[in-house]
Amino acid sequence: AYLTPAQAIEIDAMSAQIFPTDDTPGAREAQVVYFVDLALVTFAQDRQDVYKNGFGELQSKTKEMFPTAASFSALSSDQQIQLLTAIEKTSFLRAVREHTIMGMFSAPQHGGNYKKVGWKLIGFDDSLNFKAPFGAYGA
Repeated sequence: AYLTPAQAIEIDAMSAQIFPTDDTPGAREAQVVYFVDLALVTFAQDRQDVYKNGFGELQSKTKEMFPTAASFSALSSDQQIQLLTAIEKTSFLRAVREHTIMGMFSAPQHGGNYKKVGWKLIGFDDSLNFKAPFGAYGA
């Protein structure tokens, strides 16, 4: 694991704004935070500095915009959106957004897409029972 419990809460809140829950599952139901945590110790190790610096920037921006707030995750939904809009061009938010989308739709063994909610959302059939669409493929 890479994320501290406090950082995991922040990523969970951010990813829930990036891919919100409505009448369909969102990032929380897909447990994207587990994908992000696993990614940062496997294929995305090179992004650890982006996250490390990004958490500091997120906390600073939270205090700047909402001085009484304890953390990003403590903000209201509207305040979170306002803050994310203010940092949308940062490498941190770009990385979190990228990993949120990956975590929604990657194979569940990679940490996200819990109970295949992302695949169900887009109608992906992972049964591997695909049939050739137009008959035999002869040489």
